[in-house]
Amino acid sequence: EYSRGENVPAKMLAALAKHARGVNCVAVRVAHALPPLSGRARWFSEPATDPCELSSRSDTELIEQLLSGELKSHALEAELGDALRAVHVRRLFVAAQEISPGRSNAVHSLPADGLFDVSNFYESVLGSNCENVIGFVPLPLGTVGPLHLDGHSFTVPLATTEGALIASTNRGARALRAAGGATSVLLSDGMTRAPLVECVNLQQAAALKEFCEAPDRLAELQALFSKTTRFGRLLGVKVAIAGRHAFLRFRCSTGDAMGMNMVGKGTNSLLAELLPLFPGAELISLSGNYCTDKKPAAVNWIEGRGKSVACEALIPGKVVRSVLKADAQRVAELNVHKNLVGSALAGSIGGFNAHASNLVSAVFLACGQDPAQNIESSQCLTTIEAVPTGATAEGAEPFDLRIACTMPSVEVGTVGGGTNLPAQRACLEMLGVAGAAEEAGANAKQLARIVCATVLCGELSLMCALSSSHLMSAHLSLNRKPTLK
Repeated sequence: EYSRGENVPAKMLAALAKHARGVNCVAVRVAHALPPLSGRARWFSEPATDPCELSSRSDTELIEQLLSGELKSHALEAELGDALRAVHVRRLFVAAQEISPGRSNAVHSLPADGLFDVSNFYESVLGSNCENVIGFVPLPLGTVGPLHLDGHSFTVPLATTEGALIASTNRGARALRAAGGATSVLLSDGMTRAPLVECVNLQQAAALKEFCEAPDRLAELQALFSKTTRFGRLLGVKVAIAGRHAFLRFRCSTGDAMGMNMVGKGTNSLLAELLPLFPGAELISLSGNYCTDKKPAAVNWIEGRGKSVACEALIPGKVVRSVLKADAQRVAELNVHKNLVGSALAGSIGGFNAHASNLVSAVFLACGQDPAQNIESSQCLTTIEAVPTGATAEGAEPFDLRIACTMPSVEVGTVGGGTNLPAQRACLEMLGVAGAAEEAGANAKQLARIVCATVLCGELSLMCALSSSHLMSAHLSLNRKPTLK
């Protein structure tokens, strides 16, 4: 039809492109040469290079172009005209970027096509992760990185269905690299469980509180707690009173496990021997919601739960301008009015950020964490300052940008739960934190730092986009497929 000069229907063109990709380049070249159809949405994203030219190159040549920056990873599908090969090349590229020994092989453990060991997957789920299994739901997995943190480099796996999220976070990571990376600190570490005890009266509840919070009783309580666990250790108890009801918030270290089951068992064992000392007192529930698990709560925001971490970076003004297309002072001003004032007006609990939950959820899904704990784990305070540079030369940037994310309740583990599933374990292996560390708890602490640094990259990029009014254009470009009419 095209050779006869007839108007080829857009749907036929789309079908032509779909069948051409992965087979040969002839149809793609013909379709690529067609002029835009008047009054119709474009069906083909214009590549920077003829797809046929790139598709004839070897994987090695393509990876060399990716490593040099000549070819962009996110553009592989459009450039090659073959989505399946794009994924294959990108996996090789991710492996080529890995620095630490052993991590480069982890990406090859991730399923990427129909050759998936379904039997092994279902066996790993049995008795651990899911009941009444009828199948599984595939989620696309992308990467952010290299993420430079504390002198180390990480390729961070993110599972998400939100277009533009990974591209934006990668932009933040690129700015971070240009700035020399980020630094992080672990402020505290302790999973909590708060059983509800009904006492005879208010006086007995107060006596129970005094007993549990007395410093000289801690060793005795620790001995009772440790009877059910080798890795868990009781760190302290804080008791809240509501009439004759006592809410005992036990805080414990849990090694490389997220630790809810570990803390629950230890707490239950402790109470079995503690409550007989208070005749008439009764355990009403192992959880009294003062923990607080999977719900927004001020107690987590103030006291912390799981890993309390913070991450900081100083971005030179020229990097803010060239990579993030923004002005440091304007970004800092926006942060005050949006993330601080706006969140305060909304009555937010721990929501003083732009979109921390996006990145926490994506890392949690990729790395086998409990996705419901995204609620408290996403509590984050993002602070941004415009730091005067003192530069007076013409064209010099007057301000650098200091950004920090403080997250008091990141609840992660590298053993147990979803971390045992094959693909999720492979993601942890990519980060070098799979399983139990030689130093108990080191892997889980490192994962919490990585989560915080990834959030920082996302916050940095989004706040710069908002300050420059680039958010909607980015979403329309990356999160919307052309509509065929």
